[in-house]
Amino acid sequence: MKELYQEIFELAAPYLAVRENRVHTEICFDYAVKLLKFYGGREEVVLPAILLHDVGWSALPEEKINMAFGPGNPDKELNRIHEVEGAKIAASILCRISFEQKDRLEICRIIETHDSGNNPSNLEEKLVKDADKLFRFNPRGFDIDNRRFKMQPQKYWEYLRDNKEQWLYTDYAKVMATEGLEKISSKFIKK
Repeated sequence: MKELYQEIFELAAPYLAVRENRVHTEICFDYAVKLLKFYGGREEVVLPAILLHDVGWSALPEEKINMAFGPGNPDKELNRIHEVEGAKIAASILCRISFEQKDRLEICRIIETHDSGNNPSNLEEKLVKDADKLFRFNPRGFDIDNRRFKMQPQKYWEYLRDNKEQWLYTDYAKVMATEGLEKISSKFIKK
């Protein structure tokens, strides 16, 4: 990780202490790097955005966090709080390291709708959204979420398989998700 991104990650760390967000962020960062290598795009927007996208969970009471995401009927208002508060926290962090205003505004715009927005306006936003969702298709991410949601592995695997196309925007993310589902199946699903 480049020095700048390491600094952002360290400044974000106190806000990532809930919901296993540190692990989530590290996995998402790796996916963002892969997507950037494949598609191009503005690294100076995508990588800070993925490092900071979930800092807003720290603004919610811990007992309410799991109500705001996942299978079933998540509370969209709680989820919006994490996006809006996350954008504010991200702006504060980026100001501390003198990030360019234009990039800071774009990063915060992406963070503010990274879960709720359905129409990404540019490549960078698509890559951030895909990197975030790809966590679910990572074997470690699957294990974390499956324990969190208390679902049978087969049912959660089917839920991911059935939603992959609607969640992901780029073809390469869909390929990585399919590969992830194969790894998850061999590791977690009883044959």
